[in-house]
Amino acid sequence: MSDYVADLMAQVKAKNAAQPEFHQAVEEVAESLAVVLDKHPEYRKAKILERIIEPERVIMFRVPWMDDQGDVHVNRGFRIEMNSAIGPYKGGLRFHPSVNLGILKFLAFEQVFKNSLTTLPMGGGKGGSDFDPKGKSDDEVMRFCQAFMTELCRHIGPNTDVPAGDIGVGGREIGFLFGIYKKIKNEFTGVLTGKGLNWGGSLIRPEATGYGAVYFAANMLGTRKETLEGKTCLVSGSGNVAQYTIEKVLDLGGKCITLSDSGGFIHDPDGIDRDKLAFVMDLKNVRRGRISEYADKFKSATYTAVDPSKDFNPLWNIKADCAFPSATQNEINGKDADNLLKNGVYVVSEGANMPSTPDAIKKYVDAKILYGPGKAANAGGVAVSGLEMSQNSMRYGWSREEVDNKLMGIMKNIHDACVAASDKYGTPYNYVNGANIAGFLKVADAMMDQGIV
Repeated sequence: MSDYVADLMAQVKAKNAAQPEFHQAVEEVAESLAVVLDKHPEYRKAKILERIIEPERVIMFRVPWMDDQGDVHVNRGFRIEMNSAIGPYKGGLRFHPSVNLGILKFLAFEQVFKNSLTTLPMGGGKGGSDFDPKGKSDDEVMRFCQAFMTELCRHIGPNTDVPAGDIGVGGREIGFLFGIYKKIKNEFTGVLTGKGLNWGGSLIRPEATGYGAVYFAANMLGTRKETLEGKTCLVSGSGNVAQYTIEKVLDLGGKCITLSDSGGFIHDPDGIDRDKLAFVMDLKNVRRGRISEYADKFKSATYTAVDPSKDFNPLWNIKADCAFPSATQNEINGKDADNLLKNGVYVVSEGANMPSTPDAIKKYVDAKILYGPGKAANAGGVAVSGLEMSQNSMRYGWSREEVDNKLMGIMKNIHDACVAASDKYGTPYNYVNGANIAGFLKVADAMMDQGIV
């Protein structure tokens, strides 16, 4: 670690105590950018990285709501408006008990670079609440969403800040949020993405993050003149990202053999085919059940409960070629990375945000496997959100094929930008450095042009 990075991190940790995920995200980027800042002292003089690290605005508010029994609950709501140098703030809303200021700042910081990589005019932001939609009735979720948006609507807009979904915020929640926004503001605008197709949504938006992670993996494999045909893949999570990762892997001739949720994971050596995937989609999206039910339904599969107190997750100790971590941050630690490498995995494409710890990332890079970090590999979701914003602005919708083709093109451009940046700054095919450098340069140049604001 350079003296500059060490001093910077000391300041970040002092100013942002008890925010380990934010520290982790900043340190990874800062280490990648040390060589850039040495070659471009103008960025250091203008304190560009320091300004990106500090959010432009942090909004925190209470969210009181009433459950079906008439009891009042109070949750906390957030919106982190991180950086608007290249466009309106853009990033998801997460509803989960783990949500706190540090997690949302890490996500917003990552979003700045991810959005920059897409080449679309979007700044970075993130938000959410410690509300847990799991186990709540539709009416309870609606009342919470209406209370949440009653405050958030003061701070967002189609040319200011355009939230989307994330963990715990799917089509149902986006619908409730949009409905109350429209009522309060008395206008129908593209203020949220991930909307229903009948009222301003885009085709391919639910699929985009998973599809994009697979497209990124395919581009990485292309550098070795390989494809996903015949590859065995591990997938964590069982929400939208995981589901559509499996769908696209199937399209490209691969086989996925795992899925998980917070309780454990299933392993199906026969592969999750389209019929089995349809069962998972109904289980998770409609019935909101647990992934253990997959093993009850399909006798080819086994279910393993995961003990969070253990220092490794047995899901990552299964023989495979590719891994698509698609659940949550820091789900793969150093021991898990050792197990992946030992079992033949040489492609890791991250569908989740920062699912690998720094120790795991170091092991990937040292082993010279094909590793796509989340800010590049999972940028497909926000890319199609950006395309939804464009369609809303035009009052027009593109076909499924048009959106998918645009997504494929964006993911190829992201891949190629990462390769070019990592090569230019002396670390060929290091996608971590490439993503951080390419994402930074566009934002940094915009900030230089716009002055000290």
